[in-house]
Order: sequence, then C-alpha cells, then structure tokens
Amino acid sequence: MAISHWPENERPREKLILRGASALSDAELLAIFLRTGLPGITAIDLARNLLKEFGGLGPLISSDQAAFCKAKGVGTAKYVQLKASIELTRRYLKEQLEGQPVFTSPEKVSDYLSVQMRDYKREVFVMLLLDSKHQLIDTHELFQGTLDAASVHPREVVARALRKNAAAVIVAHNHPSGLAEPSQADIDITRRLKQALNLVEIRLLDHLVIGRGEVVSLAQRGKL
Repeated sequence: MAISHWPENERPREKLILRGASALSDAELLAIFLRTGLPGITAIDLARNLLKEFGGLGPLISSDQAAFCKAKGVGTAKYVQLKASIELTRRYLKEQLEGQPVFTSPEKVSDYLSVQMRDYKREVFVMLLLDSKHQLIDTHELFQGTLDAASVHPREVVARALRKNAAAVIVAHNHPSGLAEPSQADIDITRRLKQALNLVEIRLLDHLVIGRGEVVSLAQRGKL
C-alpha cells in the first residue's frame, strides 16, 4: 500500500509535523530524505532495506560514493544530497558554538564533535581553542593516527594554544571502533596535557572521547 493511503498520523512527513523529528524511527527519517521508493516498494521499505544492507544509519551515512551508489534505489544525486545535508548539520552545530561560552553548554560541544568525528576511519585528535570567556576561537585537527603517548606532544598543543592566544582548551579524539570508553592511555595523555598547559596558565577544560552515538567526558568522570 502506498504511503499516501496510510492513516495520516502514520505517514512520516505528517508524523514529523505533528510530533517532531525525534518521534520518527531511523527508517522513517531516511524515507523522508529519499522521498520516493521503487515500483512496488514504499520509501519506508526502501529505507529499511538500505539500513539492513549497510548495517545501520552510521555506516550508511559514512559510506563512500561507490558503496552508496551500488545500493538499489539510490544513486549519485542522493549521495550528493546526503553529504550536503551532513555538512549543513556540521556547520549549523559549529555556528551554535561561536560567539557564546561553549563550556556552559557541554551538550552543544558534544553534539558538534560527535557529528564531526564519529564516522572518521582513523583516530583524529582535535583542539577547541577558547578565549577568556570560553567562547570559541578556533577548532584545529592536530593529528591523525593511533592515540598514544608518542603521537600527542604536549608542546604542540601548548604552542597552538599560545599562537591563538587561547585562555582555555577542550581536546577530543574519536574511537573508530565506535566505543567511547576511554583507555588508560587516554587518561595518561589528558593528565600530561593538563600539566603542560598549566605551566603557561591555560586551562584544560575537558577531554572528550567520541564514539558512535556516545561521547564520554573525562572531566565528568573525574579523570582530568
């Protein structure tokens, strides 16, 4: 049965308007993005098939063009639309951080970094540089690779912070495995960074570990 013949409160678009986007399932949201299905297949059925084929929303969104376009019912146009939508979300969330004290809104910091980093294929170490009012000055990806004591040099973090005249710093890195649980190496590096930044009177406010669908704050864990 075509979606247009469904009860109004069960149609994804009408449901979103009546109850908000958070009330929709992944398949319903994806169906709105797809707009149409295939002959004999509704947009929701197509969305469910895609989620099953890719193993979930995260792998679907992070898939490359070749893998995405091989799937039945989508192509280059949908791939471009999807990537544009993701970039719009990233820019919106970054804009929310600019011009306001970001550390008073840790959920916005987590949201922004999660969208930015959760689907990276390699570990990426990021610095958020803040002024004395904890407003965002700059975001900088310092390095890519496995996070360990050899790869994160406190002097590089300190040098970047001094160059931007930052008064405080939030650092973050992602776990490509999708699990956000901090390792002992994460905790050790955090303490080394805090000690180095303290020497030049710059505060380390937090170290966030980004997983898929989860962000862990070392400050909230009492590990800072």
